[in-house]
Amino acid sequence: MRLDDFDPNINVEDQGRGGGSGFGGGGGGGGLLFGLLPLIGSRFGCGGIVVVLILMAVFGGLGNIGGMLGGGSAPSAPSGQIAQRAPGQADGQTDAQTVCSVNAERRAACNAFSSAQKTWAAIFAKNGEQFTAPKLSFFDGSGRSGCGAAQSAMGPFYCPTDNGIFLDTSFFDELATRFGARGDFAQDYVIAHEFGHHIQNLVGTSGQVSRAQRSAGETEGNALSVRLELQADCFAGVWAAANRDRLEPGDIEEGMTAAQAIGDDTLQKQAQGRVVPDSFTHGSSAQRQTWLRRGLESGDPAVCDTFSGTI
Repeated sequence: MRLDDFDPNINVEDQGRGGGSGFGGGGGGGGLLFGLLPLIGSRFGCGGIVVVLILMAVFGGLGNIGGMLGGGSAPSAPSGQIAQRAPGQADGQTDAQTVCSVNAERRAACNAFSSAQKTWAAIFAKNGEQFTAPKLSFFDGSGRSGCGAAQSAMGPFYCPTDNGIFLDTSFFDELATRFGARGDFAQDYVIAHEFGHHIQNLVGTSGQVSRAQRSAGETEGNALSVRLELQADCFAGVWAAANRDRLEPGDIEEGMTAAQAIGDDTLQKQAQGRVVPDSFTHGSSAQRQTWLRRGLESGDPAVCDTFSGTI
């Protein structure tokens, strides 16, 4: 996908390596898992914790399962929309330019993020609604968010407290090597999905789901999570549709491959050899592909109502 016209007017930060996760010390796998379980439980329910423990046993450690948990939203104060110039930087060089130029992966993520921001700002303006841009926060290995620790093993996630998308770009390597989802559009889809969670936060859907989950049983809570995630997939498709003139041959196939690779049923088969639908938190491979395609073919956010009828 052609997204190389970088726009520095985005809110981006670099937490560097180990940007204050709060775990302290060297942190072996057991201690790290202990610290992560409350956050994983709040995002994915008890079923999510069980899956993590199974994956720990299958893949040999928390650090080896990054990516499968990516794509969720979890509840720092919102910061300014435009990155400011740091002391000593040349005229016209912003923090965003510096942070996004660290490597090719960051540059690609910033380009996708910037594109999504422009797309959704235009959609909101067309509908007479106020749009607030999120921030993109890079971390390396571990970091911090208003939702708690950020760990590479969690994959990319959105934190509504920060209005922020948190990303360790090593996830992209895992997406390609472990899950076989290669290509720039597979990576762009990840960013667009997380941006979809920001849209859900702006319109109040995330809050409604969180409140409903607090009074729901585990199975019902998981089902609500699936609907939330599938809507974010559909929103990713809406973004792609709005930028159809930038798509290149093979892009759609890359996105569908990524959606298939991170479906709950596919991941569960790989991890435990069987599928437990009641424990799904993101949706099956077929569901994720269906809703991504629905948004892409329509380009209309209104078709992304995953909360009415069957999914």
